[in-house]
Amino acid sequence: MSRTVLFAALAASVIFSAGIAVAQQQPATPPATGPAAAAPAPAASAANPPQTPVEALPAGPGIQPAPNGAAGEEPSISLVLPHDLSPWGMFMNADIVVKAVMVGLAFASLVTWTIWLAKSLEVFGGKLRARRAADAIGNAATLMQAGRELGHNGSPGALLVRAAEEERALSAGALDHVSGDGLKERVASRLLRIEAAAARRMSRGTGLLATIGSTAPFVGLFGTVWGIMNAFIGISQAQTTNLAVVAPGIAEALLATAMGLVAAIPAVVIYNVFARSIAGYKQILADASAGVERLVSRDLDFRTVPPAAAMAAE
Repeated sequence: MSRTVLFAALAASVIFSAGIAVAQQQPATPPATGPAAAAPAPAASAANPPQTPVEALPAGPGIQPAPNGAAGEEPSISLVLPHDLSPWGMFMNADIVVKAVMVGLAFASLVTWTIWLAKSLEVFGGKLRARRAADAIGNAATLMQAGRELGHNGSPGALLVRAAEEERALSAGALDHVSGDGLKERVASRLLRIEAAAARRMSRGTGLLATIGSTAPFVGLFGTVWGIMNAFIGISQAQTTNLAVVAPGIAEALLATAMGLVAAIPAVVIYNVFARSIAGYKQILADASAGVERLVSRDLDFRTVPPAAAMAAE
């Protein structure tokens, strides 16, 4: 009886020890059941490279990951523009052709304002002298009196009077045999040439304003087209349509068009103002010329008047 109990206790201890050893060899988590448990994990290969966690990726230029982002969230991207987008910064970073266009347009704008300042003073002074000459001619009774009032200066009014006196002196020998119609025609021809010469001198420089006003927008457009071409080339090389890459090149290109308009608009406005002012100046000269013709006709009529009456009129 004691042997049987001893054998039973020995067998129970062996079974208990074997169960503990088996329990120690099994994993802590229960095995998965279902279809997912049957699919083997894919092995790393060239076609399926191992995935790197997002946190392990290095931050490239213009990309900064969020400092407190969760493990499963995408990093926030901070886009930094490549250079300053102020007008001066865009000019300094523009292409050499676009820079040349901008410099040319800036020079054209400087020429426009220089012509405006110089011609404004010239037109104002010319109209003032021409108005004084027209008043003096209109108030004179004879051509000789108008010549004394105007003197021998180089103003257009004085030139008109001197030209009429010279023509009358050259025709003095023929006036006793012919009528004065030929003298009037010759005087009118000389006065017309003096008017045209004075108008040409006053219009000098306005043609450049017309040229700048008509060509500056097209020059600026050429700079814009060239800059946009370079911008698209940069986009193709960067292989991205990110706004930080696209915006600077297009902004630099559009700056050329803006400068073209800045040069063209004042040139057109100033040209129109000068055109009206010069037209007024020509009208004053025409009035003075008509006054000289009247004085010549009056002097011709005095030839038939007794000398005492003619001297009294003078």
